[in-house]
Amino acid sequence: MFYLIKFFKVLYSLIVLFIGYLKLFLYKLQYINREVTWGKNMSVHGNIFFRCKGKAIFGDNIVWTNLNRFNPVGLAKNCSIYVEKGGQLFVGSNSGFSGVSIVCHSKIEIGEYCNFGGNTFIWDTDFHPLNYLDRRIHDKSKIYSNPIVIGNDVFVGANSTILKGVTIGDRAIIGCGSVVSRDIPSDEVWAGNPIKLIRKIT
Repeated sequence: MFYLIKFFKVLYSLIVLFIGYLKLFLYKLQYINREVTWGKNMSVHGNIFFRCKGKAIFGDNIVWTNLNRFNPVGLAKNCSIYVEKGGQLFVGSNSGFSGVSIVCHSKIEIGEYCNFGGNTFIWDTDFHPLNYLDRRIHDKSKIYSNPIVIGNDVFVGANSTILKGVTIGDRAIIGCGSVVSRDIPSDEVWAGNPIKLIRKIT
């Protein structure tokens, strides 16, 4: 009985992996004549959501993890990527994402060799107007967006949120559950909400 249960678990994982790669293949076909560039050896563990009305460039050897089997931190959702019309998304090579949400209305640049922990959010927009009267009529022209730049070798802990207008320097570390609402220098560890300096990396 134990081996039968184990067999079906493995079979289920393989089916989910197959569906993930099949969906990635279909995305590549869907966006073949649009401004989307796919790097080599992209790995998708599970199903991923992708919509692009703007421009997206992906480097090589990027890993998208959507299953707790491959990341036991407790993923709340699959990876989702949305690029609005006029938005520009650049993702560097050799970076890894687990249950990450990326919403790009303006511009998001992610460097190489970056790691993003489970359930991280990267949003360069407010999604809604800040003025309540504009929110009542959902005036999209009043929605504020500002580019995000993330350097190379950055590590972002699980359940963190990176907000619009932020620059994170090379090799910086963001602690779990942090809300990044200001620029983070290179070679420093920051954490908390509001985020604050923990120590420098020597």
